Amino acid sequence: MALEPEAAAVEVVYALPSRQRVVKVPLGAGMTALEAVHASGLLAEFPELDAVALALGIYGRPVEGSQRLHPDDRVEIYRSLRIDPRAARRQAAAADSGRGRRRKESRSS
Repeated sequence: MALEPEAAAVEVVYALPSRQRVVKVPLGAGMTALEAVHASGLLAEFPELDAVALALGIYGRPVEGSQRLHPDDRVEIYRSLRIDPRAARRQAAAADSGRGRRRKESRSS
């Protein structure tokens, strides 16, 4: 008894700090990244997502919504950054250097 080949599909993923969703979507002929997102149902599940201004990628590489998909592609929906990573590193470094001074001052007292 031969197994039937699995139909071509793609995954659409979206993650929050506390939750991740991965949805497998059948790959239609000529399907784009944005069409896969719509077919996944994630826009309804996460109303904070703006269907017009989505940032998308395939395996970590940013793509436009019009990017044509291939079997087994993984379409990622990116969240907008709350703070620029470089600014966050500068703030963390400034906070760390301030802590070091306080420790030294408390030891000499």
